[in-house]
Amino acid sequence: MQNIAEGSQASATSKKMELKLTQVARASLEELKLDYEDFLRQRRLAQWERENPLRQSLINRRCQSADEVAIWVVEMSRGGGLCGQNGQSGRNFEKSTVSTGSTLSTKIYPELSANAALVLLSVACSLFDRQVSRLAADFEAEGGFTERLHRVRTANRRKNR
Repeated sequence: MQNIAEGSQASATSKKMELKLTQVARASLEELKLDYEDFLRQRRLAQWERENPLRQSLINRRCQSADEVAIWVVEMSRGGGLCGQNGQSGRNFEKSTVSTGSTLSTKIYPELSANAALVLLSVACSLFDRQVSRLAADFEAEGGFTERLHRVRTANRRKNR
């Protein structure tokens, strides 16, 4: 988050620095994705494939906040969706009872939550990729602050001669 803020602040004087810090922020998201993948692997929980219907369900939901994602996780864990590699794990996701509440929270919620985080991180990475492409194209076309300032000074010198 700090890299995004610094990049935005730097954009007024250095497009190169803005591009660099935006790429650093993008790389940080990749590191976080690896952490969630490790979390799933270490607990022997399924990581969703791109074709998993739950993944698309979450994307289609277009959650606007972490609370909305949490609500989606709860709904899916109560039978609103399937889990596991192919969208099914063989688990019965009927509504929890008092006796199965702890099982839900220790087995289903972590898998759904970590995979939901991975989906959101993939979306964020895709948006960052688009932003980096645009920043690079703008930098190539217009140059940085120093280059633009040089053009203005050169034009003023020619005008004053």
